[in-house]
Amino acid sequence: MTARRAVVTGASSGIGAATVRRFRASGWDVLAVARRADRLEALAAETGADTLVADITAADDVAALAARVEELGGVDVLVNNAGGAFGSATVEESDVEDWRAMFEVNVIGTKRVIAALLPALRRRAGETGGADVVTVTSTAGFVPYENGGGYNAAKAAEHALVGALRLELNGEPIRVVEIAPGMVHTEEFSVNRFGGDAAKAAAVYDGVESPLLADDVAEAIVHAVELPAHVNVDLLTVRPVAQSAQHKVARGPLTPKQ
Repeated sequence: MTARRAVVTGASSGIGAATVRRFRASGWDVLAVARRADRLEALAAETGADTLVADITAADDVAALAARVEELGGVDVLVNNAGGAFGSATVEESDVEDWRAMFEVNVIGTKRVIAALLPALRRRAGETGGADVVTVTSTAGFVPYENGGGYNAAKAAEHALVGALRLELNGEPIRVVEIAPGMVHTEEFSVNRFGGDAAKAAAVYDGVESPLLADDVAEAIVHAVELPAHVNVDLLTVRPVAQSAQHKVARGPLTPKQ
């Protein structure tokens, strides 16, 4: 039996790289997509994944992605993971260019990739009985917080995109899955958000017992697509136990009340 193939965007680090590893460990073929060639080369050497250097905010790169998928023989699962948060200022004081960048990658980029790969996903669904579009959004898209307006807005828009897509694909054997992580400790997300300030990024997780790691989210993604074909995980919110809500995080040991 031919191995199923997943395309994973934002695969050079964090949740994307962890998802590539998880799929490969489960016997899938994977096309790992990201902007950084050196990171992809290392991931390919580690996992045996196919790779493509591409920026999902560039139309020509997304067209090249669709062409590569055809060369490889199709796709069963698309994982829209590429995204990011830039800046940590108020709505009043934040930089419009940070907002623009967040919408370009989290919303427009996701739309570009979905539109480009849906024909291939449809063909595979016709051959095998099903295909999947998985999008990694964020709990930030559901509950806003101070100094996060641009990211809140971008992820809320991405959530709306996913919901509209699910309605539009009704009647087709294509599952539309949304994975919404809460606090995840990755090597780059918060550092990028705070403009490279590693100390400020680390403070986000100070005292939090066992924040999620990228592999925890990757495991949820692979689990969702390996469920029976008639089971759709519309929305899976994944948080560490220490985080009960966006604004409710326990800092210190988790202990039963006496």
